[in-house]
Amino acid sequence: MSAPESRAVGKFLRRMMPLLVLMLLVNNLDRTNIGFVQEDLQADVGIGATAYGLGAGLFFIGYALFEVPSNMLLERFGARVWLTRIMITWGLVIVAMCFIHNVTMFYVLRFLLGVAEAGFFPGAMLYITQWLPDAHRGRATAIFLGGSAAAGIITGPITGALLELHGAGGFAGWRWMFAIEGTFSIVVGIAAGFFLVSRIEDARWLADDEKRALRTAVARDEDVRSRAPRTSRWKLVLHPQVALLTGAFFAMTLTGYAITFWLPSLIEEIGGLSSFQVGLLSAIPAICSMLAMYPLSHFTDRAPDRRPYLALMLVLSAIGTYLATLGSPWFGLAAITLAGVGSKCAATLFWPMAQSGLDLRIAAPGLALINSLGNLGGFVSPTLFGYLKDTTGSTNGGLYTLSAASLLAVVAARYIRGARATDGAALAQGAGGTADTARAAK
Repeated sequence: MSAPESRAVGKFLRRMMPLLVLMLLVNNLDRTNIGFVQEDLQADVGIGATAYGLGAGLFFIGYALFEVPSNMLLERFGARVWLTRIMITWGLVIVAMCFIHNVTMFYVLRFLLGVAEAGFFPGAMLYITQWLPDAHRGRATAIFLGGSAAAGIITGPITGALLELHGAGGFAGWRWMFAIEGTFSIVVGIAAGFFLVSRIEDARWLADDEKRALRTAVARDEDVRSRAPRTSRWKLVLHPQVALLTGAFFAMTLTGYAITFWLPSLIEEIGGLSSFQVGLLSAIPAICSMLAMYPLSHFTDRAPDRRPYLALMLVLSAIGTYLATLGSPWFGLAAITLAGVGSKCAATLFWPMAQSGLDLRIAAPGLALINSLGNLGGFVSPTLFGYLKDTTGSTNGGLYTLSAASLLAVVAARYIRGARATDGAALAQGAGGTADTARAAK
């Protein structure tokens, strides 16, 4: 790597990644804060466990329906305009949630929140792909996903503290929580519009030689990924490799959102804890995940194949969710922490593989499709857990399902191509290329 390229990558990581991390942190805060107000919604609005699980999951239906078109619009308008638009609109919906007064309104606003947020995560991943060559994407992806893990650390304490405002001004604490967190999202979204830079050529903080070096490095990867005979974009999107990537990510989201939406309820079973204390304990899985993510991503950026490490993390997730069905609530917290580490680390390994394995011409719709369909696990998981809690009084059946899904994802991981950048043309080859295409990519 040349000196100008190294300087350019460093500047991008220092200038753009903190903003992207902050945006993802706020994104996760706003989509998951609902997990801390289940009891309040039941007491004030009459929303039971089944209705809560369905409402929590409806977010992902709206998200899935609008994810692909949103990411296509990001390609047209650029990250600065589109990511800013996404963030401001989801903040407005969160503010509106402080006025929930019945189950129907809860369902509608959760669905609209999914519509508003659609395209943010794959759009940010595409943005990283447009700015960095593959050799640096693993580190950048780990930094970015750190925002998700950091959200798990701060969501509990912040939300718990805001819930302590109960009664201030005659309003319930959960209403204050939605109003304040939604307003903060709007403010950050407006600020992002002034700092995000959509294209390498528009970065005033890069010297001319740094722009050329970075653009050349990214173009090299784009050339590798686009060496294939012309074929239908939708034929590539529906290729079995995309299905494997989607299935593996679906299993990760099943576990991730089960932890997100039901961990506070598990911790409350310990008894004698305030809202703030529940929030503090709920941060433990996220803290452990962050401690594991960065060393693992640094190591696997240099490994010849990420797949064995992905499989190992999925097995860890399966073990954790199974163990959570045994023992006391404290033991359950330890087991869920293990599952959370496996799930978060698996996602850190997964996205660089997905970025490298998709043909350039379907990168935007492909990443959006994987993310939107995979995120339907966020609908299935809370809905299933809510139904089981109301009908059986236990969520053990759901935890067994999570373990089985993670183990099935291990099988899918074995057949995912594009584990390294040099395999980037493999998906295009499988969709209609030749053996010469794969050799050329190497």
